[in-house]
Amino acid sequence: MSDLRTPLFDWHVSHGARMVPFAGWSMPVQYAGVIPEHKAVRGGVGLFDISHMGRLSIHGDGALSLLETTTTNAIGTMSVGQVRYSLVCNERGGLLDDVLVTRHADHFGVCVNASNRDKIVAWFRQHAENTTVLDHTTDTVMIAVQGPHAVAKVGELFPPSVTSLKNYYGRVVPYRGLPCVVGRTGYTGEDGFELVVPNDNAVSLWDDLINLGAVPCGLGARDTLRLEAAMPLYGHELNDALDPVQAGLGWAVKLDKGDFIGRDAIRDADPARPIRIGLELDGKRAAREGSTILQGTTPIGTVTSGNYVPGLEKSIAMGYVAPQFRAPGTALAIDVRGTLIPATVVPLPFYRRSR
Repeated sequence: MSDLRTPLFDWHVSHGARMVPFAGWSMPVQYAGVIPEHKAVRGGVGLFDISHMGRLSIHGDGALSLLETTTTNAIGTMSVGQVRYSLVCNERGGLLDDVLVTRHADHFGVCVNASNRDKIVAWFRQHAENTTVLDHTTDTVMIAVQGPHAVAKVGELFPPSVTSLKNYYGRVVPYRGLPCVVGRTGYTGEDGFELVVPNDNAVSLWDDLINLGAVPCGLGARDTLRLEAAMPLYGHELNDALDPVQAGLGWAVKLDKGDFIGRDAIRDADPARPIRIGLELDGKRAAREGSTILQGTTPIGTVTSGNYVPGLEKSIAMGYVAPQFRAPGTALAIDVRGTLIPATVVPLPFYRRSR
């Protein structure tokens, strides 16, 4: 059993969740099953305990300078309440993490991946001047409400100012006498919110959303949903040997904003380095992480994520290949346990919600 448990651990266990170790936490991988949970999010509203994600706050006169120096996106142009996706890189341009930065009136919030929390806290503190970096992960719970009915359900609990939020904006509102940080963000390809409340309000908020019809979902469905939406996952599509541009995240890199760690390495990187692509496989067999991508019988790359996804009812994968193989329609193959499965390069994302 993992060392860390979220405030909702007992609820998960008592409601039949299958618990698995993940990044040092014990987390629910599924309740009723990945397929019904995946479909609940695509067709209604699903609920995820994502309290394993790191929640940091950056305070002080040097907070803005720290984030401009250590992340790739433009932070100084953010308005209060805005949320922005950014990347933390090392001096070689390698990815240390992908993060969400929120600008509050008197500080910044940063959400980081569970497996990278200690590393990023140390990285920020190493580069901080006139700045305090606080870690609130174990003091709060984080809940994702995702799906086409998410806005309506959340609107039954919170004031209209929440449901009128634009995508990638947030605000702090009261919930049962304590503050709740609400962001119009998510990791499923659907509309919805991510909510952060103190531990004392964890079970009550979760129960309120369940009583409104939200379906509890585990990390299994979260993974198939993010794969359909072609959202990269740290440790799979992202690591410190890859830079943001080859990962397809160049839009979150602002080379003209001023100097930041990794800027020169990203700018001067070899244009022939491998890049992230999407693949659709023939049949239902799933390509797994580490599977070899081939052109004919010649290995040209490696799968980073793959699965048969219930929303599209297709076997899809992401991986890295040399740029000359990136064009949609390119015929390739994937070695799935010794069998070469035909695959075709397709545009990303695989799935895009209707708006």
